[in-house]
Order: sequence, then C-alpha cells, then structure tokens
Amino acid sequence: MNVAFFEEEPDEPEEPGRRQDQGAPVPEPLHAWRERGYAVGEARRWIADGFGLDDADRWRTSGVYKPDEAREWRTAGATPYTVDRMLRAGMTPRDAVRWREFGVPAAEAAERHLAGEDPRPQRWTERLRPGRSRRGVGRTLDEQEAATMRAMLRAGIPAEKARPYIDLGWHGTEAVAWAERSLDAGEAKLFHALGFSPAEAQRVAAQGTDAISVMTDWWRVGVPIDEVSAWCGAGFTAEEAADLRRQGVDVEQAMVMRALTDSGG
Repeated sequence: MNVAFFEEEPDEPEEPGRRQDQGAPVPEPLHAWRERGYAVGEARRWIADGFGLDDADRWRTSGVYKPDEAREWRTAGATPYTVDRMLRAGMTPRDAVRWREFGVPAAEAAERHLAGEDPRPQRWTERLRPGRSRRGVGRTLDEQEAATMRAMLRAGIPAEKARPYIDLGWHGTEAVAWAERSLDAGEAKLFHALGFSPAEAQRVAAQGTDAISVMTDWWRVGVPIDEVSAWCGAGFTAEEAADLRRQGVDVEQAMVMRALTDSGG
C-alpha cells in the first residue's frame, strides 16, 4: 500500500513584536530596547502600558517621553503624528478630550487653544459664519485682521474674545466697540444686522434677551427689520409697537408721545 506524504507548508516569518497564533502584540526583548537607548526600567514601563518599541520611538520623537503620558494622549484620540501641534499649543490630554467632545478637529483645537479659547459647544452662529471654509485651520491673519487684533488687545479685550470677532469678519474700531460690550461675536453680528448700536444691544442682552428672541418676537408681530432697533430702543415692546403701527403711528411719533406721557404733559 502506497502512503502519500504531504509536506507541510513552511510557516511564514512572524511579524516583529506580534504573535502569529493570536495576532496580539508582544513586547520586543529588552536588549532591543536597550540598543535603542532605553534603560531597562523605562523599557518595562513602555511595555506595561502596551507600547511596542517602534511606537514608543514615534511618541518620543513627537515630544512625549513618558509612557503614561503617551497612554493619556492615545486615549484622548491623539497619535504621534498629531500630538506635536497640540503640545506646541500648550494643551494637555484633558484639553484634547474636551475639544474632541465638542467635535472640534485636533488641528483646529490647537489653534483655538493657543488663542486662549476654552473648549465649548459651537454656537449655531459660528457654524454659519461667512467664509468658514476659507478660514481653515492654521490660518494666519491678514494685514487688516492683524491690525484689528492689535487694536482689540490694546483696548484690553482678551485674545479668546477677539479672535471670534475677527473670524466673523469684524474690522477696526467697529470690532472694538462691539467686543468691549462683552457680547458674543455671533450675537453681536445679529444685533448689528437688526440695526442696534453696541450700547443698545448691551442693554437688551443685560435684560436676558438674546438676538434670536428679539428677531423672532418682532418679526412675529410684523414689525419691519429696519424699525426693530428704533422701537426697541425707545422702550416699546413688540406688541406695543405693532399696535401703534396699526393706528398709523410711526416710531418717531411714538417717541414723542411717550416723552409727553412720561413728563405728565
């Protein structure tokens, strides 16, 4: 009886640092770490945190020299290829996590952190800001924007407050006048579109009313947009203004009537 013998296929060479039977990474021998300049204790710490030798090298090249810090950055979603910019911006892994929770890409988070901004949800006005796609991550200010930034800083406006105004297209003294009122840049843009002055907008905001509420309340009663700030600035509610307009009274006449009433005339 003839018996057929089949030769087994030779095993493929194992990938360094990985067990072929389980596919799980395994640490390189300590002598390999020592050849790369790691002390034995240091190598053991990298291994204990789940890093291979090449990965540890990449983190150290990027400026992260301790395995526990590399683990924190990795948990925060950073890689050796993205962490450098965040480190240069002075960010910590905790900062990276907070920015990531709000859906801000790593590079943009670094830029905004560098400008002094705190992680927070993006307002809808920021998501709709004009030229957003043009104002890419890492964008430097043009000459006009840089001049506006200097003017705002000289006026005592912090960089984290000034930068959103610049990104929304505010320039020069107008940017300073609105930012000095401690109004959110997006809110200021809407108040400005409604015809409010910075002082008028600040008074309305101090009453707990935002620009969206002003816009919807006055539009709902049919007051034209170019009259909203005048009626509101004269102290009339949306309903009062709508009622007077139905009687044929314009805002200037209403202001005179109110002045006479207040003086007892």
